[in-house]
Amino acid sequence: MEAVRRIDIVLFDLDDTLHDDTLAYQSAAEEVAYEIAAEHGIDALQLKAAYVAAAEGFWKRLTPENLNVELARVRKELWESALGSVGIADAALVERSARLYADYRKRRYVLFPGAADLLRGLKARGKRLGLVTNGFSETHREKIALLRIGEYFDAVFIADEVGMLKPDPLLFAHACTTLGGSPSASAMVGDRYERDVRGAREAGLFTIWLNLHDEPMPPGAPVPDATCTNIAEVERVLFALA
Repeated sequence: MEAVRRIDIVLFDLDDTLHDDTLAYQSAAEEVAYEIAAEHGIDALQLKAAYVAAAEGFWKRLTPENLNVELARVRKELWESALGSVGIADAALVERSARLYADYRKRRYVLFPGAADLLRGLKARGKRLGLVTNGFSETHREKIALLRIGEYFDAVFIADEVGMLKPDPLLFAHACTTLGGSPSASAMVGDRYERDVRGAREAGLFTIWLNLHDEPMPPGAPVPDATCTNIAEVERVLFALA
């Protein structure tokens, strides 16, 4: 870790950084899949896998030009594709699957242990906090409210609201400027190397990679300033900075 650096601003990713979004969405998809399987005699895990693959593909292909997308409509299209892969073409079932999925996912929103304490501790130390996410206002404003973390952040930067996506360095620089500071006095915490670390590093921020799943570094990629495997380690790094 870099020896001495004053940090006044800390930016956080949301999904899989402050809460386990992978567990939330995959569990919701599995619940829907088992309900449909019971009704239609299909393989529930095959349907779940098809939905997960379609959803991951959507997020990987997302570009700034797609930021006006209606996420509710996209989810219907994803379920239509997943159901089609197991031989079901039923518009009413697509509609119901998307609705149930959204409801089940909300029930799974739980902060990682220590996340709220970390945010409170940083605020108590006078740090300005920002949330930077590639999500959409359509769902993420509600998610932030359900997780009860809105009060901790001085500003929230959601992709479709700001018109930029991580890893664009301009997004990180914009967040720092909005919060009244500079990248050189700011840190970024996130779980995705390419989205959260690379762009923030290019913008000049101190970078903390929350590598929850022991993912390998991309070949030839610059090393983050700190790599952590849980929230407690992130707290130790941030509290050690001036």
